[in-house]
Amino acid sequence: MNNKWVVYLLALSVFLIGTIEYIISGILHMVAADLDITTSSAGMLVTAFALSAAIGAPVVIAATIQVDRKKILLGMLGIFILSCFLAYSSPSFEMMLVARVIQGLSGGAATVIAMAVATRLVEVQHRGRAIGTILMGLSSSLVLGVPVGTFLSEAVGWRTLFILIGLLTLIPLLAVFARVPSIIEQKAITIKMQLSILKNKKIVLALAVTLFYIGGYSTLFTYMAPFLQANAELSAAVLSGILLLFGLCSFAGSKLGGVIADTRGPKFAIYAGLSLQAGMLLLLTWANGLIYALIPLIMIWMVATWMTSPAQQLYLVSLVPRSPDIPLSVNTSFIQFGFAFGSAIGGQVINSFSIDNLGWAGFVVVLLAFLIAVRLFAYNNKSGHETVYEDYEKPNVCTD
Repeated sequence: MNNKWVVYLLALSVFLIGTIEYIISGILHMVAADLDITTSSAGMLVTAFALSAAIGAPVVIAATIQVDRKKILLGMLGIFILSCFLAYSSPSFEMMLVARVIQGLSGGAATVIAMAVATRLVEVQHRGRAIGTILMGLSSSLVLGVPVGTFLSEAVGWRTLFILIGLLTLIPLLAVFARVPSIIEQKAITIKMQLSILKNKKIVLALAVTLFYIGGYSTLFTYMAPFLQANAELSAAVLSGILLLFGLCSFAGSKLGGVIADTRGPKFAIYAGLSLQAGMLLLLTWANGLIYALIPLIMIWMVATWMTSPAQQLYLVSLVPRSPDIPLSVNTSFIQFGFAFGSAIGGQVINSFSIDNLGWAGFVVVLLAFLIAVRLFAYNNKSGHETVYEDYEKPNVCTD
């Protein structure tokens, strides 16, 4: 098995983690009914995962940086599997929250490590494609995980989904054990080092782009099912089919973004993705609730959002090329903060105005991301170089 297939196996693990994170959005009403809580309270399960991943992943990365990346990846996948069984057996909302926190912590750390490992298994000129492949695993959770999970939950119950995903995660865990080489850092990277990158204006601006474009995405995506239902009466099967279509678009966007980032550069891909993302959200506000107009607009919006992801990750890696764990772990935190921020904005819009106003709210947030990107790349042109830190030692990759 060559390294290309190892990267795909890493993407499989990220796919399963992403499915666990996003599936709650599709079965929110079922979870609320089963746990005897309100829909807004059930939404806290989304926030709990996101915040746990945002805050916990950098801590885990820093605390285990001198541990073989293979071993810590195996450990995080193992904990993630156990948390799935905990979620299945949780008798109360409080216990379910605990399970989601553990899932966010272990899943968030595993995702970061998987991306960092993938960049070290391929040639430098193929790093964008490797990151895009890992992110394809994440977007594939939208392609298959969310729609299929939403459909299956009607037949087998939402708790059973956690058991199935936990069992499936054993496949990439065993594959990582058998095929991923040992990767050991020669120089420890502490939390202080991770936070030190926030002293650099370019990195802060780049992370702000991540926060707002993901925030704009989450503003609508978290409430996608009720948004569609508000504009048409859709059965569970039809809704699952539409979500599958949207997921296919996100999958294509990740792949397209990786290729464009490698061939045209991450700046071009970021500008193109943000422009399309903002434009489609603005057009959603003019669709007047017509479901046949909304669907193609959301399809393009999904492609645009996920096209930005690999380019943004590659750009951050280029700023700290010898230690990709640092920008990837911090950026993953900002991605999760973006999900929490966007879902909160969307909830507030629904409570204060109408669910049909989510497009406006998302547009404003993504527009902020675009303006920050303009400032970032103008700053790059002024400074004359991209790389921020070059003094970290290269990792020692053992292939024995």
